[in-house]
Amino acid sequence: MANTSPGAGSGADASESSVVPDDFPLGPDSLTWKYFGDVRTGMLGVWIGAIQNMYPQLGAGVEDHSILLREPLQRVARSVYPIMGVVYDGDRAAETGAQIRGYHQTIKGVDGEGRRYHALNPDTFYWAHATFFMLIIKTAEYFCGGLTEAEKHQLFDEHVQWYRMYGMSMKPVPESWEAFCEYWDRKCREELEINRATLDIFEMRIPKPWFVLMPTPVWDQMFKPMIGAQRWIAAGVFDPVVRERAGLRWTPGDEVVLRLFGKAVELAFAAVPDEIRLHPRAVAAYRRAEGKIPADAPLVEAPAFMAPPRDRRNMPMHYLPPHKSLLDKVGSLVHTTFSLAGRRPARGTGKAA
Repeated sequence: MANTSPGAGSGADASESSVVPDDFPLGPDSLTWKYFGDVRTGMLGVWIGAIQNMYPQLGAGVEDHSILLREPLQRVARSVYPIMGVVYDGDRAAETGAQIRGYHQTIKGVDGEGRRYHALNPDTFYWAHATFFMLIIKTAEYFCGGLTEAEKHQLFDEHVQWYRMYGMSMKPVPESWEAFCEYWDRKCREELEINRATLDIFEMRIPKPWFVLMPTPVWDQMFKPMIGAQRWIAAGVFDPVVRERAGLRWTPGDEVVLRLFGKAVELAFAAVPDEIRLHPRAVAAYRRAEGKIPADAPLVEAPAFMAPPRDRRNMPMHYLPPHKSLLDKVGSLVHTTFSLAGRRPARGTGKAA
């Protein structure tokens, strides 16, 4: 399937759009750059964790191989760095995609129903990607002012271009935005299930780190509202058939409150600078694109304290953030401080052309 430039699908005349190579990475003019690194996607954390795990093969892999419940914050926070990189790493995006593909080589087995699974099964791998694409759609719809139909078509084309960075089979990828909507609806209606991995997401608690000097019950109470709010948001953005299957309650009043909350979030973020609104990997990408740092500057990696537990660090399924010296940490802190002091207005607050 040929991909067009980021302007395609936005109403531009086809003759004004240039065709890009299949393996061409996304760039700063894409809508995906605008939305995927936005911290507001974090409000759908429970939603994306649950909807991913509802896919039987993916859920089985999580049940058998993941330690998400042991270190949920660290696990999610460090994984986001390479996942963001497939969008924001420019000429190195395909390398990052291959890195992520490598983490999934050993995630395979047989689930409780006797069904074989492998994380690199093309249908399973694409489902995970589809949920990231829908994360953008739903975040923009609920918390960023909404999307036009042309923008949804553009984001679909970009998600295909993005998926090529993984070097996976393109066979599971729908041919159009309309076909993708049918694909998503079919998966939700016919294939998703409420398994142990999904219930673990709904019942998640944030374990207290050993170095936090407060009673565990106090720590748990601190995080209860955050997890509860994400569960409520997840209930609202689930497709109705999935919400019903999960046994979640949702009323017209809830829908009104969620829409009002989303509008409040949109307004609150209108003046938030990029350095706060965007993930660090995305901020660095924009700086490279603007020539503010060298194009071959080292990629931003997760902080070392987000590394997996010591007993898991030799396992190929884990991204291990590089260790930084004290001097590197001090330099990074100073650089961030001065960046925030000279922060600029939020980028792309208006509708894309």
